[in-house]
Amino acid sequence: MAKILSAVAWPYANGPRHIGHVAGFGVPSDVFSRYMRMAGHEVLMVSGTDEHGTPILVAAEKEGLDPQELADINNRIIVEDLVKLGLSYDLFTRTTTKNHEHVVQELFVACRDNGYMIVQETAVAIDPKTGNTLPDRYIEGTCPLCHCAGARGDQCDTCGNQLDPQDLIEPISKVSGLPPQFTSTEHYFLDLPALAQALGQWLDGVEESGSWRPNVIAFSQHLLKDIRPRAMSRDISWGIPIPGWEDKPNKRLYVWFDAVIGYLSAAIEWARRREAAGEGSAEDWKLWWTNPQAQSYYFMGKDNIVFHSQIWPAELLAYNGAGARGGQAGALGQLNLPTEVVASEFLTMEGRKLSTSKNVVIYVRDVLERYQPDALRYFISIAGPENQDADFTWSEFVRRNNSELVAGWGNLVNRTAAMIAKNFGEIPTPGVREDIDDALLSAIEAGFATVGSLIEAHQQRAALAEIMRLVSEANTYVARTEPFKLKEPHQRERLATVLHTLIQAVADLNTMMCVFLPHSSNTIDAVLGGTGDIAPMPQLVEVEDLDNGHPYPIITGDYRQVRPWGRQWVVPGAPIAKPKPAFVKLDESVVAEELARLGLSDDTSAPKA
Repeated sequence: MAKILSAVAWPYANGPRHIGHVAGFGVPSDVFSRYMRMAGHEVLMVSGTDEHGTPILVAAEKEGLDPQELADINNRIIVEDLVKLGLSYDLFTRTTTKNHEHVVQELFVACRDNGYMIVQETAVAIDPKTGNTLPDRYIEGTCPLCHCAGARGDQCDTCGNQLDPQDLIEPISKVSGLPPQFTSTEHYFLDLPALAQALGQWLDGVEESGSWRPNVIAFSQHLLKDIRPRAMSRDISWGIPIPGWEDKPNKRLYVWFDAVIGYLSAAIEWARRREAAGEGSAEDWKLWWTNPQAQSYYFMGKDNIVFHSQIWPAELLAYNGAGARGGQAGALGQLNLPTEVVASEFLTMEGRKLSTSKNVVIYVRDVLERYQPDALRYFISIAGPENQDADFTWSEFVRRNNSELVAGWGNLVNRTAAMIAKNFGEIPTPGVREDIDDALLSAIEAGFATVGSLIEAHQQRAALAEIMRLVSEANTYVARTEPFKLKEPHQRERLATVLHTLIQAVADLNTMMCVFLPHSSNTIDAVLGGTGDIAPMPQLVEVEDLDNGHPYPIITGDYRQVRPWGRQWVVPGAPIAKPKPAFVKLDESVVAEELARLGLSDDTSAPKA
């Protein structure tokens, strides 16, 4: 049994999250975490809302709100959405807690004292209209290296190189549309060149392990070719104060320096809350962070790879004193580097890049208000951007819901339960099985190993496809055995055997399916005579800040009582009532309705798959 840290990318709190976000960080991390718990591992799944930085200031100003007020509003929206989606966080918190501030400052001080935070003069960009400092991502222009338009001030997504805003050709402010003004000021820089050798050795090691997705390791190693010191402070009033610069209140730590530390601070907060509840020690977080045998998996979209395969590991190496300048580990101890950075590709919509400003967007909240959460989870898992860009279309969403969830899996469950309810009213006691019965049960039992190994390797599309293949085998078994024709008294024992075989197959498939579709799996478990809690669900809990900050909602849950991964024999005699469908069939008119909401039509949407 291993200690598994599921470190889930922190959604930014400048607005509600769209389905592209949860396709990258949300559903994949939850599927993995649920499976690893069922496989017997101790999982700590943490995240929260990322709430500092200029984009919050810009959005708050547009809304006429204080930055904290805007963060509070969007934090609650995001928390509510992720709970409804069924994401099983042990703790989902936020970066505006006092606990997070203390942990971030601890890491900064240790990195600085070890010699990896250096002060340099640097050019900063000022918006000529507002007078505010512009973050790198709020400056766009032509990349000086590949000459593609639309490069940001920190990175070109086309060629993948890190950039500085002043290097862009014809840069403009995304706030005002005017060319930014550059001035010079002092900032702290993370000395990445002094950490480059240690970073390279770490990346070489993970490449040898063969566990990382090829595109992620290749991109990460490419970043080392143009490594340079990177600014870790900003001229801004909204962020975490910089220790030692208390006399400079308008200089704060870079939002990306503090956001990635959230994985650590959330684990520490989780342990502190458990101790306060009398359930553990405030030091329990170390079991996942300073234990060399622990494993950590970071889930995100590919646009965040640089921060998780370079910036965050560099911060950890600097804190541990493991770079060219030496040093010693800080007070928290020797911290683990990521075991794997699990980055998904991009999800587009109707052939277009998701864009809030251009209304090419589907918010998670809107989908969950109109459709079942498992319908969205299913689409993301079976057709999402796991290792290549994927396109969400409403026609494909409806097709997969109706032909796969409803007509495939849902139909198998319903007719199995309906035949048992009609003929026995309870799970029947089987007679002697025939070869066809044993063949189905053997195939499905073997599926546990196949599906489990695929999930462990972050091949969730293949894992779910294998489950659906087994669903098809079970449906074929019904067609071949024809239990609906076994009506004579002398056929009753055979009927009992077939239906017992069938409900055992369905129960096994539901166990596999519950990591992907927790809501419907609980419903189906109750249909099959179970307790209806096969997949523990997260809860929204209102809490006080541990260090006298203001209160906020968290996501947490008790996931200790999970069904083991593997066959659990159904119990003859358990009552089975006439079932209600677990999935809702969608009318084809949904496609036109949703395209109309987007200002599109069937003629202007992406080509159908």
